[in-house]
Amino acid sequence: MSQNPLLAPIYPLDQHPEFTRMDPVDQSNMHAMLKYQKYIQQGMESCAFKTVLSAGAGFGLGAFFSLVSSSFAFDDPFSRTSELSRQQKAKELFKDMGKSMYRQGKGFGAVGGLFAGIECCIEGYRGTNDLYNSASAGFLSGAILSRNAGVKAAFGGGFAFAAFSTAIDTYMRSAPADNDY
Repeated sequence: MSQNPLLAPIYPLDQHPEFTRMDPVDQSNMHAMLKYQKYIQQGMESCAFKTVLSAGAGFGLGAFFSLVSSSFAFDDPFSRTSELSRQQKAKELFKDMGKSMYRQGKGFGAVGGLFAGIECCIEGYRGTNDLYNSASAGFLSGAILSRNAGVKAAFGGGFAFAAFSTAIDTYMRSAPADNDY
C-alpha cells in the first residue's frame, strides 16, 4: 500500500481485495475476460485495423464532402430543358450525387488508408511515435499517390504531403491553449 493517501493502490490481480473475495467461478471468468480484453486491445492496435479504420473514415468524410459540395454545383438538372418529368430529373440528380459521393469517398479512403498504414508500419519498425513518422509516411504516401505523373511529380507530391502531415501532426501534438474565458 502506498504511503501517499492521494494515490490509488495498485495491486496485482490475484492479490486485489475484491478478487480474493470472489468465488472460483467468478475468478476464472475474470481471467477469461481480461484475456479477451487483451486480444481485442492488441487487435485494435494493429496496423491492419488502423488502416481499415482510417480508410473507412476517409471514405465517409469524402462522401460527406461530396454531398455538401454537390449543393453548390452549377449544373442544375431541374433547369435543363428536356423531356424528363420532375421525378425522373430528381432520380437522375440523386444518381449523379451517389456516383460523385462514391468517387470522392473512394479517393479520400485510399489516401487515409495509405497514410495510416504506412505510418503504422514505420512506427512499428522504429519503435517510437514522433514527427519523423508522420513526415516520412507523408512523403511515401504523396510519392505513391503521384507516381503516375513522373519522378519529379512524385518527389513534389511526397514533399508536399510530408509538409502537410508534419504540420497537422505538430498542431495535434501541441499543448492546448489555457483559455479561462
